[in-house]
Parts: sequence; structure tokens; C-alpha cells
Amino acid sequence: MAIARFPSLVIDCPDASALAAFYGTLLDWKVTTSPGWAEVRADYGQCICFQQVDDYTPPRWPDQVVPQQMHLDVNVDDLDAGEAAVLELGATKHEHQPGTSFRVFLDPAGHPFCLCVD
Repeated sequence: MAIARFPSLVIDCPDASALAAFYGTLLDWKVTTSPGWAEVRADYGQCICFQQVDDYTPPRWPDQVVPQQMHLDVNVDDLDAGEAAVLELGATKHEHQPGTSFRVFLDPAGHPFCLCVD
């Protein structure tokens, strides 16, 4: 049985609303915005999110001097149960937890990802 479902990609950027407008137009998906955050969502539910970052530095691909900046959000029914399951798989809970409807973890390679109930 899956621990989580329906992942969304979260992309760091200097202007979340502007980048969401770009991708919303490109994909013909609905755009929603709030301060520092925006989403584009398909009618069938798939979502790409944009997180505004102060002092954003764009990636330098392909040389990886500044690697790509994004993380995965996955939905769970219960944060406590999801946390226990991902910790058992080898994730670590990050010390910085900036919200209440999600929790931040690091995968075994150190990439951040979030378990979300919202």
C-alpha cells in the first residue's frame, strides 16, 4: 500500500506568480496565487507549484555549479502516520518545520520533500 499519493512538483523561483502565469498559459491550466506561492493545476488534478525565494539564483544547467532547485510534495491522510512511514524508509525529518499542514523531510540523498495534508 502506498504511503502517499498524488505528488506535485515545487519549483523555486524569483516571482511565483509570474512563473505560474507562464506555465499556466503554456499548459492551459488554472493558476492560483498567494503571497510567495502559486500553483497551476490541470482539470484532472495534477499540479505544479512555484515557491518564491529571496535572492534566487537560477540553475546553471548542465554544469551543476548551481543545481536545479525544486522539491516533491506528496499528500497523505495523516501526517503522523506518514512521518513514521517515511522515517522507516530512511528519510530524516528536517529541523526547520515552517508550517502546520505539511512536514519537511530529507530523502536518503539529502533532497527535501514534504508530506502534506492540504
